[in-house]
Amino acid sequence: MILEPLFGLSLVLSVSLDLQTPPAETGAWVAMSTRQRDARLLPLVRQATECIVRRVFADPRYSADLRPGEINDLIVDSMAGCVKPVRAMIDAHDRMYGSGSGEAFLLGPYLDVLPAAVVGQVKLKAHGR
Repeated sequence: MILEPLFGLSLVLSVSLDLQTPPAETGAWVAMSTRQRDARLLPLVRQATECIVRRVFADPRYSADLRPGEINDLIVDSMAGCVKPVRAMIDAHDRMYGSGSGEAFLLGPYLDVLPAAVVGQVKLKAHGR
């Protein structure tokens, strides 16, 4: 099951990353709509996801016929090599939506769709697209 690796990932992120978030730029982010904030966050989400996809695709354990649990293991293992883009995504989310929201985003909505995104992107890479 993915819960154990995700719990471990949460601990790794909490311990290995600097969890101090810079103070929010009160005027700039508050004045932005949710759509504008999401547009600013999207490139960071893409960078984190692309890093994870590259790592999964390069992992010698990867094959096109892996089961979902095996893909999830590769995703969790890839996180250690993608600390900088993942941290940038978390920090930006914290600045825009409030302290702690970045980790909640990572462990909630982001990880909910990440396996399907990784599988789709890895298939494209495997077919040379």
